[in-house]
Amino acid sequence: MNKNELDPAWVESQLRDAQWLTSSASSGGTNCVEVAFLDQDIVALRDSKNPDKAPHLFTDSEYDAFVSGIQNGELRRP
Repeated sequence: MNKNELDPAWVESQLRDAQWLTSSASSGGTNCVEVAFLDQDIVALRDSKNPDKAPHLFTDSEYDAFVSGIQNGELRRP
């Protein structure tokens, strides 16, 4: 799946009906990242403070690599 070739109308529909998840460690759903697992193995990631801003879209494998990088400390600031 090439996420850059997704039909914008499909993406809009998926995001409108998405079930956004937040970390259990978040403080009441503020100041955190939200994730939604869409059809066609697409994952959407957004800032809970700006839910109307377009989310970042990842393929499942890109999202898995992103999460793995966080868990392994690879994405820390130098």
